[in-house]
Amino acid sequence: MVQLMRRGRRSFASILALSVVALPALASSVLAAGKTITAVMHSDLRILDPIFTSAYISRDHGYMVYDTLITTDSNFKIQPQMADWKISDDKLTYTFTLRDGLKWHDGASVTAEDCVASLQRWAAVDGMGQQMMLFTASIEATDPKTITLKLKEPYALLLESIGKPSSRVAFMMPKRLAETPVDKQIPEQIGSGPFKFVQGEFQPGVKSVYIKNADYVPRKEPANWTAGGKVVKVDRVEWITMPDAQTALNALQSGDIDFMENPAFEMLPSIEADKQLKLETLNKFGFQTGARMNFLHPPFDNVKVRRAALLAVNQKDVLDALIGNPKYYKACAAIFICDTPFATEVGGETLAKGGDMAAARKALAESGYDGTPVVLMAPGDVLTLKAQPIVIAQQLREAGFKVDLQATDWQTVVSRRASQKPPKEGGWNMFITNWVSADVVNPISNVAVGGQGKKGGWFGWAEDAKVEQLKDAFVRAASAEDQKKIATEIQKEAYDQVLYMPLGQYQAPSAWRKSISGVIDGPATPVFWNMDKSE
Repeated sequence: MVQLMRRGRRSFASILALSVVALPALASSVLAAGKTITAVMHSDLRILDPIFTSAYISRDHGYMVYDTLITTDSNFKIQPQMADWKISDDKLTYTFTLRDGLKWHDGASVTAEDCVASLQRWAAVDGMGQQMMLFTASIEATDPKTITLKLKEPYALLLESIGKPSSRVAFMMPKRLAETPVDKQIPEQIGSGPFKFVQGEFQPGVKSVYIKNADYVPRKEPANWTAGGKVVKVDRVEWITMPDAQTALNALQSGDIDFMENPAFEMLPSIEADKQLKLETLNKFGFQTGARMNFLHPPFDNVKVRRAALLAVNQKDVLDALIGNPKYYKACAAIFICDTPFATEVGGETLAKGGDMAAARKALAESGYDGTPVVLMAPGDVLTLKAQPIVIAQQLREAGFKVDLQATDWQTVVSRRASQKPPKEGGWNMFITNWVSADVVNPISNVAVGGQGKKGGWFGWAEDAKVEQLKDAFVRAASAEDQKKIATEIQKEAYDQVLYMPLGQYQAPSAWRKSISGVIDGPATPVFWNMDKSE
């Protein structure tokens, strides 16, 4: 399978030719703009609204441009960022007070009204935000610097929801932008974060440019994950798109770029041997990769067909093609991540054993499946998403499915998966995605186990009243033991209805030149504050 993927990769020469638009500009950019860090990220950037999509590249963009009221440090403790807070004795009123010196990139002062509108837009689409709002009586700006959030009843996950470090993040933006309907993208990139987005140099699929926000006032605490002082030590950051991993590695070794988020796994030994490069896993908690079906259209509107597909899945085949080196991957049937408090294999026993193709064929034959092709989107431009669709397509075909594997790029998947149209009209039946493990460790943060349907549900739009009732019970549970029992019931229901198919866990090291220092680790990486570059 790996050999098949290698043959499908565009040649070094052709990719280099495509990259020539970006590379000649690197030297002149450095000379013109002072100290510049150039990076090849895991995907090119096309969707700039980090609330509109849960795509991690848009989250990464969000951290460059925007800031958050509160955030999470490396001890999983919530820390102040734009604001500190007080909680009333009855646990029903949370008062957030904005710190001094906060300005939007257009020069206007950040106000509590801006933040209220931002919280409301974020909470309309984020899983944890939606759950929080079920307990919320009101969110108001009680003066220009004060946000008052009142609850109907105590909600223990409120700070963890607003301060979670990864997708979707509760980024603050001006009220005029935050009032944009959630099904539309914001029209401009004005935040209060440590960098400013250079709209005039933005070339989708080629380059994204950020410059230091000279008006940003960082916190005084040391940088720690997404908490602490976001001190910008360079003048400019450029994200350069290079879809071919070999081209990107050559550019890293030659010094044409400084940072590479996701080197190919077969390249890691050569990176380790290069004395000018450093290799490190920034997100120690790793990632979960998984498949999502569309519940609105045949064939996966039929639960019996979904169950047949689940029986056909063999995680090891997927991980061998994706990663290859067992040092960096782990087969795991725990929807809420192995080796965490809510880890269990309940409901996923067949998946844990490596699938059952004979049972899959039998189940599909008895399901009423009529041969409707499964439209499976296959992005070829993201290293950590190229292998999975190819392997899953083969496994489904072996089970008796007809599969229409449609080659595309990840940003098209990100846009297309939001469509509820039938596959024949530009919709889809299945896509593969990756999650930061820290994003999916409990039933509230893990949107893939939601059952809200067409209104408010995650892409695929599963409708499951039982799982929503269980989630409500989870947040009201009196003890960690009770939460564990409920999380197990949620996973059992998720597998029974095949709300989501986890395909395994992995870690993805990043590489950078040793001239780069101050690289921060954490579940929402890379970030570019605190980074410095020696001449």
